[in-house]
Amino acid sequence: MTAIQETINESATMQAQVGTDQYLTFMLAGEEYGVEILSVQEIKGWDSATPIPNTPPHVLGVINLRGTVVPIIDLRRRFNMDSIDFGPTTVVIVLKVRSEQSERTMGIVVDAVSEVYNVMREGINPPPDFGGHVAVDFIKGLANVDGKMVILLDIDRLLATTIEKDLAH
Repeated sequence: MTAIQETINESATMQAQVGTDQYLTFMLAGEEYGVEILSVQEIKGWDSATPIPNTPPHVLGVINLRGTVVPIIDLRRRFNMDSIDFGPTTVVIVLKVRSEQSERTMGIVVDAVSEVYNVMREGINPPPDFGGHVAVDFIKGLANVDGKMVILLDIDRLLATTIEKDLAH
């Protein structure tokens, strides 16, 4: 069993016992974001993806992960942020993404992995309301962790649109 699998198993046990969730956090354009650790399959260093024609700009292509073809999403582009050159801290977080129709493995490219935090469920604040001008339905909430704000993503909701619309054809 790998170290990340052991962490995920321990996380599931702890979450059920104390009403907390564990989040793997990562940096993107100087801000810290988090995804539920139970969705994380693997973290790997950046290696170029094979481009696929006719995909949106945020879909970098695919990688072969032990025989599984995994679509790779540039989260900076998906969030309409400025692109940067990938460096030594750039990583791909491989995630299990659930949509109404299926469950798929996808990867997101982020600037760097940060920490794993335990977050009490009642300590998660709802996303801000921008009056419909900004889509925030993929934000699970905001948590204050160690004196800093962490944006918690609903990765299933965020990437389901990519699965259903961008990669459907």
